[in-house]
Amino acid sequence: MSDLLYSEEEEALRAAVRDLLADHCDAAGVIARIGSDAPHDRQLWKALSEGMGLAGLLVPESLGGQGATHREVAVVLEELGRAVAPVPYLTSAVVATEALLACEGEEAAELLTALASGRTVGALAVALSVGPGGAHKAVRLEDGALHGELTGIADATAADVLLVPAEDGGLYAVDADAVTITAQVSLDPTRPVAQVTFDGARARRVTPDAQAAVSRALRAGAGLLASEQLGVADWSLTETVRYLKERKQFNRPVGGFQALKHRLAQLWLEVVNTRAAARNAADALATGSSDTDVAVAVAQAYAAGVAVHAAEEAVQLHGGIGMTWEHPAHLYLKRAKADSIAFGTAGGHRAALAELVDLQAP
Repeated sequence: MSDLLYSEEEEALRAAVRDLLADHCDAAGVIARIGSDAPHDRQLWKALSEGMGLAGLLVPESLGGQGATHREVAVVLEELGRAVAPVPYLTSAVVATEALLACEGEEAAELLTALASGRTVGALAVALSVGPGGAHKAVRLEDGALHGELTGIADATAADVLLVPAEDGGLYAVDADAVTITAQVSLDPTRPVAQVTFDGARARRVTPDAQAAVSRALRAGAGLLASEQLGVADWSLTETVRYLKERKQFNRPVGGFQALKHRLAQLWLEVVNTRAAARNAADALATGSSDTDVAVAVAQAYAAGVAVHAAEEAVQLHGGIGMTWEHPAHLYLKRAKADSIAFGTAGGHRAALAELVDLQAP
């Protein structure tokens, strides 16, 4: 059985990422980007990808990557979740990269090298709400060009290349400047979604089997999303505890009241359990375990609700300040709510889990 505890290398990676985010991703800066024409932080992305080489963690060294595993990626996502960092890490360094890792050939290899460098951002043109095994929309292919429209594509506005499923069953690479990308209203402003319109966009086929590539990408995305949700929940709990120790009522810290202690203790238990589930999913993906589908379904079925609960408690227990736009609590609630319907809902994952373990409905 694998050791789910963090290794020394993983803790060192966490410390490095946390220090970088402390210097380049303060809450005020993230809030200032809301509603702007540049929701993504390009400078932070450059520091993460080019400065630390994190965009290529899953890419083999032979293709310019780091040759690491999903466990290291999970640590990075925990810290990005703690900072609600507005960067396309999950969509490019995980989902798009995993789709390409399922492909063979020179085109896929060149794209993997480009994504690993961080100078090229990729996005899988599948709606963010689609979970592993779910049905996704494809566009029409005519004479080597794509026609159609896809909606709900996460981080499409930051992408340089899109990986697009077509009706012929293949997966195609399309340059972002060859399509029309229209921003849509997103619940989470730090991970915007967009509508992508293909009107004769020239495409390069990456693989004839888009289903295999998309399935692999969505499974990894769902499994590692749990680590991001863990980061959101952990920040919410930590900051709430800190605030309640400082805030006083009747000349005593609010955190000393028994009712609040019970709420925080329950939340702590939920966060600890989420860490176990998220680590198990990341380890299963890293080792290629035969129970990977089960581990991913368990992690998403549990982590989504905990992240939302933790963020809701943070908003409420911060009192009046927690309701303001100036305080970052609302960013975590929006990220948690958006994540709860990304890569499938908790209910969808529970249904998938029941089928995986042959548990019939009553």
